[in-house]
Amino acid sequence: MSTASTPPRLAVVTGTGRSGTTLLTEVLARHERTGFVSGVDDKLWRLGSRGRHNGRLYRAGGARPASMRALAETAGLRQRGRLRVRPSEGYQLFDRHVMPGFSTPCRDLLAEDLTPVVARRLVAFVEERRAAQGADVLLQHLTGWPRTGLLREALPDLAVVNVVRDGRAVASSWLQMGWWDGWRGPDQWIYGPLPPALREQWERSGRSFVVLAALGWRMLVEAAEAARELVPPGRWLDVRYEDLLADPRGVLAGALEHLGLAWSPTFEAGLAHHRLEQGRREAFRDELTPAQLRAVEQAIAEPLERWGYLVG
Repeated sequence: MSTASTPPRLAVVTGTGRSGTTLLTEVLARHERTGFVSGVDDKLWRLGSRGRHNGRLYRAGGARPASMRALAETAGLRQRGRLRVRPSEGYQLFDRHVMPGFSTPCRDLLAEDLTPVVARRLVAFVEERRAAQGADVLLQHLTGWPRTGLLREALPDLAVVNVVRDGRAVASSWLQMGWWDGWRGPDQWIYGPLPPALREQWERSGRSFVVLAALGWRMLVEAAEAARELVPPGRWLDVRYEDLLADPRGVLAGALEHLGLAWSPTFEAGLAHHRLEQGRREAFRDELTPAQLRAVEQAIAEPLERWGYLVG
């Protein structure tokens, strides 16, 4: 955990899709010293606002600038009468203003992938949004490959909060998501080819899709573990989703400290907008057949146990 008194310019909340990264990012963004990319920024990038109103709209939910309200209505960004101003992964912005392909690399993005052009664009992207939003920390939500090697090469004070969720739950959830492209197989899905050992496991399973989802979780979790080894002590914090639900205040206090931020009245008030409940922690036991669950546990037993998840 970081003990630095100066918050990082950029902090990323990373993890596999469906691991709880959205929840944690949205809660941390309640802090008044953070800024973020929103869905409005991503879709209305031509305005060049760099998220100037994000924090006020997200935290207060009060009056909205008339010009932004009209544009949001035109772009279909209202939902049940409210602007969807909340943290976004903002991949369209990153692809357009930082690095084409940032959103869809076939492997993790490493320090050696950073070019001088991308470094300048990345620093400008972060600093312009911090300035526009009056934020100390730009909080960025990322899923899939961690990409922290490339980010830290440009911004050495980068802080990382890595969220890990039980791989059985993640695999089951992926199979229910319209965006999961594993149905096309690992030669055509977004994550690139499986490492040979994992490919062999998938073939032995009879090319099971549920096993493929589990192996995708394993590949991304192990990529994050490798990325963590390259980050200086105090700059990387692992958070299990299940621990966040079991002890939200304890985990959130640790995450804020990691970012050099103090628990504040604004953050306390914002926390009331979120429900952190343990209800569906093991829903995968009903969503998968016993045979499917056994196959998943066999495929990812080692990382499950390494992260403290009981198998069987």
